[in-house]
Amino acid sequence: MRRYNRILVGVDGSNESSYTFEQACEFAIDQGATLFITTVIDTKTFATIERFDRQIVKRAEEQGHETLKNFKQKALDQGVENVETILDFGSPKVRITRHIAPKYDIDLIMAGATGANRVERMVIGSVSEAIVRQAACDVLIVRWNRSLPSAEEEPPTES
Repeated sequence: MRRYNRILVGVDGSNESSYTFEQACEFAIDQGATLFITTVIDTKTFATIERFDRQIVKRAEEQGHETLKNFKQKALDQGVENVETILDFGSPKVRITRHIAPKYDIDLIMAGATGANRVERMVIGSVSEAIVRQAACDVLIVRWNRSLPSAEEEPPTES
């Protein structure tokens, strides 16, 4: 099997992205790879605000930094030796494949199977679909099985 040195995973606060993050940590440990964790703040959401408020962007940026800080600590606690964080703005579909992955010489992107709601996927397509179609590097799609415990839950113990 090919060895990966630079693995990228995106986090957005959803249960699925948290599960994908957990899988990325395990894979990075197994591969001895550097784990790059990114949050891309989708600026199209700001376009719906009639009068653009810089405070909203500032709060989103602060929240993004805090999210990345927490995920970085989780990765280190799990045993990932090299962890980098990347906060970016724009369309996640574009920024991940055309800017972040090439800039950081990523050789594997790990993404959740779904994240957008059903209507968004039908109208604009999912981020993971765009990554599969546009990324120059390998892509691993992680399917979250909702019947499994979430990353925060303890697995049941046998009696």
